[in-house]
Amino acid sequence: MTKGILGRKIGMTQVFTENGELIPVTVIEAAPNVVLQKKTMESDGYNAIQLGFEDKREKLANKPAMGHVKKANTAPKRFIREFSGVNVEEYEVGQEVKVDIFTEGEKVDVTGTSKGKGFQGSIKRHGYSRGPMSHGSRYHRGSGSMGPVDPARVFKGKPLPGRMGGERITIQNLEVVKVDSERNLLLVKGNIPGPKKTMIQIKSAIKAN
Repeated sequence: MTKGILGRKIGMTQVFTENGELIPVTVIEAAPNVVLQKKTMESDGYNAIQLGFEDKREKLANKPAMGHVKKANTAPKRFIREFSGVNVEEYEVGQEVKVDIFTEGEKVDVTGTSKGKGFQGSIKRHGYSRGPMSHGSRYHRGSGSMGPVDPARVFKGKPLPGRMGGERITIQNLEVVKVDSERNLLLVKGNIPGPKKTMIQIKSAIKAN
């Protein structure tokens, strides 16, 4: 069954294995999440749990939000996400979910929001080839041909300059290198989307072998 947790990206470092292999890892701080709600086939038509992560001041929460977290006997949360496909019978409202639900060597899918790059040209955004950079070429980093002459228009879907980054991205099948229950840390092999301190969603790999 699926299991998941919310956390924050701290940054990257590297660890050595017992045989001396160097592994680049991303450090994720996943403070205990609180189960705010259970959704079942009988009541909602699907199975899921709703997790809350990171407390915020009561002053910043409205009355519906306060009533929602009161059922779980916890403080209002800054981030709330659902995890579907879980065994809801294993969870109770108000229960804490910690990093020890994962084990070393397990495969996970990590979802986050990629770094926003702002408005970028077609070379950086889509990997177009550039023209000659020599004097007189008059074509250096432009988009080049927009398509054939005949339709006299640019087809939909043509990769053009525009806003780059800031998208929800999932990287699949990343290996959990280490679980530090005392400091609520997960070390995941490789890189994950987003800048430091961004909110990250970690769940069991959907394509794990």
